[in-house]
Amino acid sequence: MDGTGGSDKDLPHVYLGGLVKRLLMLVAASSSVVLSIATMTATAAPAVFHHPYIPGHAVRSAGWSASNWSGYAKSGNYTSATAQWVVPSVSATSRASYSSAWVGIDGFTNSNLIQTGTESDYYNGSAHYNAWWEILPAAETPISSISVRPGDTMTASITKGSGSTWTITIRDATNGQSFTTNQSYSGPGTSVEWIEEAPTVGGRVATLAHYSSPDKFDPGTANGVSPGLTAADSGVMVQKRVQVSTPSNPDSDADGFNMSYGSTAPAPPSS
Repeated sequence: MDGTGGSDKDLPHVYLGGLVKRLLMLVAASSSVVLSIATMTATAAPAVFHHPYIPGHAVRSAGWSASNWSGYAKSGNYTSATAQWVVPSVSATSRASYSSAWVGIDGFTNSNLIQTGTESDYYNGSAHYNAWWEILPAAETPISSISVRPGDTMTASITKGSGSTWTITIRDATNGQSFTTNQSYSGPGTSVEWIEEAPTVGGRVATLAHYSSPDKFDPGTANGVSPGLTAADSGVMVQKRVQVSTPSNPDSDADGFNMSYGSTAPAPPSS
């Protein structure tokens, strides 16, 4: 007998009952943690990479084609590039889809790349927009200080400083928010680009998001002057043997163009 008047044979039941309660509480807590982790995994933004030009099926309507790039690229020697573009909206898709608008140096004729741009993506049931910068082989670095919305006008520049220091600047001209970073980069600077890209997500080139058209890239500069774009500098994106992104001819002063989702080239912007 214990001091409460109960028999000793009741103790195992009391002990087991308390143990069961504690086990149930642990299971509930573990379930909550698992659910929280699953929820975070489902809603977290994926790592996005912007890879160099990946050649695609040959086409006659442009100077080049790729499975991941569309827009304009020039070969030469470059120490600066600028761009202005309008952030496109994206339509809902049954599966995750991604699109990136950017200006960069290198990547067209080599495996290096320094760049900055914006994302217009659709995943987890909603559209997502953000600004970013990137130097390969790292993934893009999202810029949380700029609140990007479709229809915003972006300006960006990439400029070589002393030694291996480069300055990356991107600004949302619509809301006035901007970002600048100085980074070390040792690429050869042998190409310059203004691109609409299907980035690489999960190790594969993503399905291109259905972006609003026309998407305007104008004006741009290379080494501080007009890049002198020609039709031979233009490229289209071909995914699963379907042309999904097509640039216009250059505008009249050869420093800008429009992009359209699909295989039909838009008219160039007025300059």
